[in-house]
Amino acid sequence: MSITAYLEQCQQRVDRHLQQVIAQAPVGAERLREAIGYSLFNGGKRVRPMLTYASCEAVGGDPADATEAAAAVELIHAYSLIHDDLPAMDDDDLRRGKPTCHIAFDEATAILAGDAMQTLAFELLCRPTEGRDARIQLQLVQALAAGAGINGMVAGQAIDLNAVGKALSLEQLEQMHSHKTGALICASVEMGARIAGADTLQLQQLHRYARSIGLAFQVQDDILDVEADTQTLGKTQGADIALNKPTYPALLGLEGARCKANELLDEAIQALDSFDERATPLRELARYIVHRSH
Repeated sequence: MSITAYLEQCQQRVDRHLQQVIAQAPVGAERLREAIGYSLFNGGKRVRPMLTYASCEAVGGDPADATEAAAAVELIHAYSLIHDDLPAMDDDDLRRGKPTCHIAFDEATAILAGDAMQTLAFELLCRPTEGRDARIQLQLVQALAAGAGINGMVAGQAIDLNAVGKALSLEQLEQMHSHKTGALICASVEMGARIAGADTLQLQQLHRYARSIGLAFQVQDDILDVEADTQTLGKTQGADIALNKPTYPALLGLEGARCKANELLDEAIQALDSFDERATPLRELARYIVHRSH
Protein backbone atom coordinates (compact mmCIF):
# COMPACT_ATOMS: atom_id res chain seq x y z
CA MET A 1 0.00 0.00 0.00
CA SER A 2 1.33 3.45 -0.91
CA ILE A 3 1.77 6.00 1.85
CA THR A 4 -0.98 8.11 0.24
CA ALA A 5 -3.42 5.21 0.42
CA TYR A 6 -2.32 4.41 3.97
CA LEU A 7 -2.86 8.00 5.07
CA GLU A 8 -6.31 8.06 3.48
CA GLN A 9 -7.27 4.77 5.15
CA CYS A 10 -6.20 6.02 8.57
CA GLN A 11 -7.95 9.34 8.08
CA GLN A 12 -11.22 7.69 7.11
CA ARG A 13 -11.07 5.31 10.07
CA VAL A 14 -10.49 8.00 12.69
CA ASP A 15 -12.94 10.43 11.08
CA ARG A 16 -15.74 7.85 11.19
CA HIS A 17 -15.11 7.38 14.88
CA LEU A 18 -14.91 11.10 15.60
CA GLN A 19 -18.20 11.68 13.80
CA GLN A 20 -19.83 9.04 16.01
CA VAL A 21 -18.52 10.40 19.30
CA ILE A 22 -19.63 14.00 18.66
CA ALA A 23 -22.99 13.07 17.15
CA GLN A 24 -24.90 13.52 20.40
CA ALA A 25 -25.27 16.81 22.25
CA PRO A 26 -27.79 17.88 24.91
CA VAL A 27 -30.69 20.10 23.91
CA GLY A 28 -29.41 23.67 23.84
CA ALA A 29 -25.80 22.70 23.01
CA GLU A 30 -26.27 22.27 19.28
CA ARG A 31 -24.13 25.33 18.48
CA LEU A 32 -21.33 23.88 20.60
CA ARG A 33 -21.49 20.60 18.69
CA GLU A 34 -21.46 22.55 15.42
CA ALA A 35 -18.32 24.42 16.47
CA ILE A 36 -16.62 21.15 17.46
CA GLY A 37 -17.47 19.58 14.11
CA TYR A 38 -16.34 22.71 12.28
CA SER A 39 -12.95 22.54 13.98
CA LEU A 40 -12.48 18.77 13.70
CA PHE A 41 -13.48 18.29 10.07
CA ASN A 42 -11.79 21.24 8.39
CA GLY A 43 -9.15 19.45 6.34
CA GLY A 44 -6.69 18.30 9.01
CA LYS A 45 -4.12 15.76 7.83
CA ARG A 46 -4.56 13.52 10.92
CA VAL A 47 -0.79 13.09 11.30
CA ARG A 48 -1.02 12.26 15.02
CA PRO A 49 -3.72 9.58 14.64
CA MET A 50 -1.73 8.11 11.76
CA LEU A 51 1.31 7.86 14.02
CA THR A 52 -0.80 6.10 16.65
CA TYR A 53 -2.03 3.55 14.12
CA ALA A 54 1.41 3.09 12.57
CA SER A 55 3.25 2.59 15.88
CA CYS A 56 0.67 0.00 16.91
CA GLU A 57 1.27 -1.81 13.63
CA ALA A 58 5.06 -1.53 13.95
CA VAL A 59 4.99 -3.48 17.22
CA GLY A 60 2.74 -6.15 15.72
CA GLY A 61 -0.67 -4.97 16.89
CA ASP A 62 -3.93 -4.51 15.03
CA PRO A 63 -4.26 -0.82 14.07
CA ALA A 64 -8.03 -1.04 14.52
CA ASP A 65 -7.42 -1.51 18.26
CA ALA A 66 -5.86 1.98 18.37
CA THR A 67 -8.87 3.90 17.08
CA GLU A 68 -10.00 5.28 20.46
CA ALA A 69 -6.47 6.52 21.16
CA ALA A 70 -6.14 7.95 17.64
CA ALA A 71 -9.41 9.86 18.08
CA ALA A 72 -8.35 11.07 21.52
CA VAL A 73 -5.06 12.53 20.32
CA GLU A 74 -6.78 14.29 17.41
CA LEU A 75 -9.32 15.82 19.81
CA ILE A 76 -6.44 17.20 21.91
CA HIS A 77 -4.68 18.55 18.83
CA ALA A 78 -7.85 20.20 17.49
CA TYR A 79 -8.64 21.80 20.85
CA SER A 80 -5.12 23.21 21.02
CA LEU A 81 -5.48 24.83 17.59
CA ILE A 82 -8.74 26.53 18.59
CA HIS A 83 -7.14 27.99 21.71
CA ASP A 84 -3.88 28.91 19.93
CA ASP A 85 -5.86 30.95 17.39
CA LEU A 86 -7.70 33.03 20.01
CA PRO A 87 -7.01 36.78 20.24
CA ALA A 88 -5.30 36.26 23.61
CA MET A 89 -2.86 33.82 21.98
CA ASP A 90 -1.78 34.05 18.32
CA ASP A 91 -4.86 36.02 17.17
CA ASP A 92 -5.16 34.17 13.84
CA ASP A 93 -8.05 34.64 11.41
CA LEU A 94 -7.38 31.60 9.18
CA ARG A 95 -6.92 27.90 9.90
CA ARG A 96 -6.65 25.42 7.01
CA GLY A 97 -8.02 28.00 4.62
CA LYS A 98 -11.16 28.74 6.65
CA PRO A 99 -12.03 31.32 9.30
CA THR A 100 -10.78 30.22 12.70
CA CYS A 101 -13.36 28.92 15.18
CA HIS A 102 -13.67 32.16 17.15
CA ILE A 103 -14.22 34.07 13.89
CA ALA A 104 -16.75 31.60 12.48
CA PHE A 105 -18.64 31.44 15.79
CA ASP A 106 -17.51 33.62 18.70
CA GLU A 107 -14.80 33.56 21.35
CA ALA A 108 -16.94 32.01 24.09
CA THR A 109 -18.12 29.19 21.84
CA ALA A 110 -14.56 28.58 20.63
CA ILE A 111 -13.25 28.31 24.19
CA LEU A 112 -16.05 25.93 25.16
CA ALA A 113 -15.49 23.81 22.05
CA GLY A 114 -11.83 23.44 22.98
CA ASP A 115 -12.72 22.59 26.56
CA ALA A 116 -15.24 19.98 25.40
CA MET A 117 -12.77 18.30 23.03
CA GLN A 118 -10.06 18.14 25.67
CA THR A 119 -12.29 16.39 28.20
CA LEU A 120 -13.86 14.14 25.56
CA ALA A 121 -10.38 12.86 24.66
CA PHE A 122 -9.87 11.49 28.15
CA GLU A 123 -13.41 10.16 28.31
CA LEU A 124 -12.64 8.03 25.22
CA LEU A 125 -9.48 6.61 26.76
CA CYS A 126 -11.32 5.71 29.98
CA ARG A 127 -14.18 3.82 28.34
CA PRO A 128 -14.19 0.09 29.17
CA THR A 129 -12.60 -1.76 26.26
CA GLU A 130 -13.09 -5.49 25.82
CA GLY A 131 -9.82 -7.38 26.10
CA ARG A 132 -7.77 -4.40 27.25
CA ASP A 133 -6.16 -4.39 30.67
CA ALA A 134 -7.11 -1.41 32.83
CA ARG A 135 -3.39 -0.91 33.50
CA ILE A 136 -2.81 -0.23 29.79
CA GLN A 137 -5.71 2.22 29.71
CA LEU A 138 -4.20 4.09 32.64
CA GLN A 139 -0.87 4.25 30.79
CA LEU A 140 -2.67 5.72 27.77
CA VAL A 141 -4.31 8.40 29.91
CA GLN A 142 -0.97 9.20 31.53
CA ALA A 143 0.83 9.41 28.17
CA LEU A 144 -1.74 11.76 26.66
CA ALA A 145 -1.97 13.93 29.78
CA ALA A 146 1.83 14.26 29.93
CA GLY A 147 2.03 15.13 26.23
CA ALA A 148 -0.76 17.69 26.44
CA GLY A 149 -0.24 19.40 29.78
CA ILE A 150 2.27 21.33 31.85
CA ASN A 151 5.09 18.97 30.92
CA GLY A 152 4.18 19.01 27.25
CA MET A 153 2.15 21.02 24.75
CA VAL A 154 0.74 23.64 27.15
CA ALA A 155 4.20 24.33 28.54
CA GLY A 156 5.50 24.74 25.00
CA GLN A 157 2.82 27.29 24.19
CA ALA A 158 3.66 29.23 27.36
CA ILE A 159 7.37 29.22 26.44
CA ASP A 160 6.46 30.31 22.90
CA LEU A 161 4.40 33.27 24.11
CA ASN A 162 7.18 34.32 26.43
CA ALA A 163 9.78 34.06 23.65
CA VAL A 164 8.16 36.58 21.29
CA GLY A 165 10.67 39.26 20.38
CA LYS A 166 13.53 37.44 22.09
CA ALA A 167 16.63 35.84 20.61
CA LEU A 168 16.79 32.13 21.44
CA SER A 169 19.67 29.72 21.03
CA LEU A 170 19.17 26.54 18.99
CA GLU A 171 19.00 24.57 22.24
CA GLN A 172 16.30 26.86 23.64
CA LEU A 173 14.32 26.71 20.39
CA GLU A 174 14.45 22.91 20.39
CA GLN A 175 13.38 22.80 24.03
CA MET A 176 10.37 24.97 23.22
CA HIS A 177 9.27 22.86 20.25
CA SER A 178 9.98 19.52 21.92
CA HIS A 179 7.20 20.60 24.27
CA LYS A 180 4.85 22.55 21.99
CA THR A 181 4.84 20.15 19.03
CA GLY A 182 6.98 17.16 19.91
CA ALA A 183 5.36 16.09 23.17
CA LEU A 184 1.97 15.30 21.64
CA ILE A 185 3.65 13.50 18.74
CA CYS A 186 5.59 11.41 21.27
CA ALA A 187 2.34 10.63 23.09
CA SER A 188 0.70 9.59 19.80
CA VAL A 189 3.46 7.08 19.09
CA GLU A 190 3.64 5.82 22.68
CA MET A 191 -0.08 5.13 22.89
CA GLY A 192 -0.12 3.03 19.73
CA ALA A 193 2.91 1.09 20.90
CA ARG A 194 1.47 0.41 24.36
CA ILE A 195 -1.80 -0.83 22.88
CA ALA A 196 0.22 -3.38 20.89
CA GLY A 197 2.19 -4.48 23.99
CA ALA A 198 5.56 -2.86 23.23
CA ASP A 199 8.46 -3.78 25.51
CA THR A 200 10.79 -1.29 27.19
CA LEU A 201 13.40 -1.33 24.41
CA GLN A 202 10.78 -0.81 21.71
CA LEU A 203 9.29 2.10 23.64
CA GLN A 204 12.74 3.69 23.95
CA GLN A 205 13.44 3.33 20.23
CA LEU A 206 10.02 4.67 19.29
CA HIS A 207 10.50 7.62 21.64
CA ARG A 208 13.73 8.52 19.80
CA TYR A 209 11.86 8.27 16.51
CA ALA A 210 8.98 10.43 17.77
CA ARG A 211 11.25 13.06 19.29
CA SER A 212 13.10 13.45 15.99
CA ILE A 213 10.00 13.73 13.82
CA GLY A 214 8.37 16.06 16.35
CA LEU A 215 11.19 18.54 15.92
CA ALA A 216 11.33 17.93 12.16
CA PHE A 217 7.62 18.72 11.92
CA GLN A 218 8.20 22.13 13.48
CA VAL A 219 11.29 22.86 11.39
CA GLN A 220 9.28 22.18 8.24
CA ASP A 221 6.42 24.33 9.56
CA ASP A 222 8.84 27.20 10.02
CA ILE A 223 10.23 26.72 6.51
CA LEU A 224 6.74 26.69 5.02
CA ASP A 225 5.84 29.88 6.90
CA VAL A 226 8.58 31.57 4.85
CA GLU A 227 8.28 29.80 1.50
CA ALA A 228 4.62 28.86 0.99
CA ASP A 229 1.75 31.19 0.20
CA THR A 230 -1.35 31.71 2.33
CA GLN A 231 -3.58 29.66 -0.01
CA THR A 232 -1.26 26.63 0.09
CA LEU A 233 -0.67 26.87 3.84
CA GLY A 234 -4.32 27.36 4.71
CA LYS A 235 -3.24 29.94 7.29
CA THR A 236 -1.66 33.37 7.11
CA GLN A 237 1.77 33.15 5.49
CA GLY A 238 4.51 34.94 7.39
CA ALA A 239 2.52 35.03 10.62
CA ASP A 240 5.53 33.99 12.70
CA ILE A 241 7.67 36.72 11.18
CA ALA A 242 4.93 39.29 11.76
CA LEU A 243 4.69 38.26 15.42
CA ASN A 244 8.50 38.36 15.72
CA LYS A 245 8.61 34.74 16.87
CA PRO A 246 11.87 32.79 17.00
CA THR A 247 12.03 30.24 14.17
CA TYR A 248 14.55 27.81 12.68
CA PRO A 249 15.00 29.78 9.43
CA ALA A 250 15.57 32.96 11.45
CA LEU A 251 18.24 31.22 13.50
CA LEU A 252 19.83 28.92 10.91
CA GLY A 253 18.81 30.45 7.59
CA LEU A 254 16.56 28.64 5.12
CA GLU A 255 19.25 26.27 3.87
CA GLY A 256 20.38 25.54 7.41
CA ALA A 257 16.80 24.80 8.42
CA ARG A 258 16.40 22.39 5.51
CA CYS A 259 19.60 20.61 6.55
CA LYS A 260 18.31 20.40 10.12
CA ALA A 261 15.02 18.84 8.95
CA ASN A 262 16.90 16.22 6.92
CA GLU A 263 19.22 15.43 9.83
CA LEU A 264 16.21 14.85 12.06
CA LEU A 265 14.63 12.65 9.38
CA ASP A 266 17.77 10.51 9.25
CA GLU A 267 17.73 10.19 13.05
CA ALA A 268 14.10 9.09 12.99
CA ILE A 269 14.70 6.43 10.35
CA GLN A 270 17.79 5.13 12.20
CA ALA A 271 15.77 4.79 15.42
CA LEU A 272 13.65 2.17 13.63
CA ASP A 273 16.61 0.01 12.50
CA SER A 274 15.59 -2.95 14.67
CA PHE A 275 11.98 -2.93 13.44
CA ASP A 276 10.89 -5.02 10.46
CA GLU A 277 8.70 -4.14 7.47
CA ARG A 278 5.72 -3.56 9.75
CA ALA A 279 7.35 -0.23 10.62
CA THR A 280 7.31 0.87 6.97
CA PRO A 281 4.35 3.24 7.55
CA LEU A 282 6.31 4.96 10.36
CA ARG A 283 9.30 5.40 8.05
CA GLU A 284 7.13 6.79 5.26
CA LEU A 285 5.30 9.08 7.67
CA ALA A 286 8.63 10.56 8.74
CA ARG A 287 9.46 11.34 5.11
CA TYR A 288 5.99 12.76 4.55
CA ILE A 289 6.33 15.10 7.55
CA VAL A 290 9.62 16.53 6.32
CA HIS A 291 8.69 16.84 2.64
CA ARG A 292 5.08 18.03 2.93
CA SER A 293 4.06 21.31 1.26
CA HIS A 294 1.49 22.48 3.83
